[in-house]
Amino acid sequence: MADKNGPAGTGETGPGKQHEATIRDDDLERRRRDLEASLATRRPDKLEGKDDAKAGSVAGYGQALKLSSEFIAGVVVGAGIGWIIDRLAGTTPWGLIVFLLLGFGAGVLNVMRSAGVVSEFGQGEKPRRDQDDRK
Repeated sequence: MADKNGPAGTGETGPGKQHEATIRDDDLERRRRDLEASLATRRPDKLEGKDDAKAGSVAGYGQALKLSSEFIAGVVVGAGIGWIIDRLAGTTPWGLIVFLLLGFGAGVLNVMRSAGVVSEFGQGEKPRRDQDDRK
């Protein structure tokens, strides 16, 4: 019985099989070169994207640090003012409690202003054009 490995079944390949293997190897090598060429054209774009993502994450950390420091500053300043008032007026714990709450509110307001959720004082929303045209 003849095996798939060769005419005598010994595992040897005939001359036709060797030619097919060479053609497959050449085809594989050509495909590999084409793939490398297409990847080489895309690599600079990928590297720039990584730098942009890295810069975006650094900017995000900076924004988070800014927002948290503004909140903490509001609370600390409020607590400091309350403590000073308590020491001068002798109204211990009430000045600290009241100004700590005021500092908390100021910190939240500062964070919202920095995030762009609330406009600055006196900078209210401008009327839209279509509302002005109706009058």
